[in-house]
Amino acid sequence: MMRHRRLLGLIFLLLAVPAIAWAEAGWDIVLAGGRVLDPESNLDAVRWIGIRDGRIGEISETPLVGLEVIDVSGLAVAPGFIDLHIHGQEPRSYDFLARDGVTSALELEAGVHRLDGFLARREGRARVHFGASAGHIPARAYVFDGVGLEHFMTARAMERGLRLLWTGFRMWAFPTPEFGHVVADREHRDRIVAALAEELDQGAIGIGMGLAYTPGADGPEISAIFELAAERGVPCFVHLPAQDSPRDMVPLERVLGFARQAGAALHVVHINSSSQDVVVQYLERIEEVRSEGMDVTVEAYPYTAASTRLESALFDDGWREKRDADYGDLQWAATGERLTEESFARYREEGGTVILHFMKPEMVAAAVSHPLTMIASDGMPMLDASPHPRGAGTRARMLAEYVRERNVLDLMSAMRKMSLDPARRLEAFVPAMRNKGRIRVGADADLVVFDPATVRDRATFEDPHQPSEGIPHVLVGGTFVVRDDAIVEDATPGQALRASPGASSGPG
Repeated sequence: MMRHRRLLGLIFLLLAVPAIAWAEAGWDIVLAGGRVLDPESNLDAVRWIGIRDGRIGEISETPLVGLEVIDVSGLAVAPGFIDLHIHGQEPRSYDFLARDGVTSALELEAGVHRLDGFLARREGRARVHFGASAGHIPARAYVFDGVGLEHFMTARAMERGLRLLWTGFRMWAFPTPEFGHVVADREHRDRIVAALAEELDQGAIGIGMGLAYTPGADGPEISAIFELAAERGVPCFVHLPAQDSPRDMVPLERVLGFARQAGAALHVVHINSSSQDVVVQYLERIEEVRSEGMDVTVEAYPYTAASTRLESALFDDGWREKRDADYGDLQWAATGERLTEESFARYREEGGTVILHFMKPEMVAAAVSHPLTMIASDGMPMLDASPHPRGAGTRARMLAEYVRERNVLDLMSAMRKMSLDPARRLEAFVPAMRNKGRIRVGADADLVVFDPATVRDRATFEDPHQPSEGIPHVLVGGTFVVRDDAIVEDATPGQALRASPGASSGPG
């Protein structure tokens, strides 16, 4: 009996020694003495955060012990920012996003084709978390043009970056401009819906629809897609159809009608550029339908210029009247020149990126400060020679211009718009989002550390490849991807984010 007791005592001691040593060592990482901003609980106070195994393990009013203690006193600590609308889905874009405080980068407007391949190519190689919707545009391109590219926005940027100008490659890789104008018959419509359903089976995060780029998509086609979204319990992330004038409410009403008829959730992308002069009326209308029980959410970006492809349907005949704009409001991204009627025709034939300077500053301020709007960048791939600066500086611009300088919203509201609200839009059907966008025990250690007094965007239209500053540290899953104002080159902790089939889209 005595021998058994001694043996049990020895076993207990051997088991206790590692636990004692661990307790003495503390947490893997401690962020010490920062101003913690949690939009879920409204906590705004100095705290110590203990991180272990990629999660937040303790939030303390007193100092914590850790294997690594990072002094963040005088800095803010917030949930990592979640971008619902980012077309830059390659390593260089992820680097700029990380420097801007983004920890989850999702392609939910344009979406992808062949989601499994898209996610697999980024597993173990991504700086930040990633995911995508089932793309209506690529589904149409596949059905009408036989183009099966996963994400042709990134592919276009790679083509331009590598200067692959072989005509045969271009014709094989990318859809013709006409694919968006074709009206689908019953057979083609069924194939488009089937292609989207297949992506949803693979975990696509809703359905992305760029209706301004697909004027050929008629009522029966759009209705069928909203019905699929309702059946699967996911939202449609929609770029509204083009307005007939800068004060036109019809595009919003039309899409609200499809969502209401199908009982589907709706997320309206970049409300500032889609509504122009009537952004306040658009937001009031969305408030109204939400009060009636519709699940509708909305996003905006903090810039007065948009960006897109000049060869797209947005610039079909009549675009100047619809936009109340002229050739000189367009800037050719590759050279910085403002267009004329002659250069417009030439560059439209050539194809490429154009910047549209047509939004009024007061309308953008109204959009980004409205309680309903989330902040999403609509950033293009940073492989481009001259991308829109929103791909690098959206979050820092919000904090510098709209919070600190213009004071159109407070700091906690900005945190909510850039982290918690996007997480809540997705968490009912993307389980991983339930532990993102907030700072609480058990949440993922996706965190951004920034200086509210100095954070600012540096990317401009003339020099867009400039990372934000005043964001010294960013952690993704408890791993530093930005440390001391620099990218951690060998850190690729980003994980694929997928929807769970059959889950509910949840309340907006």
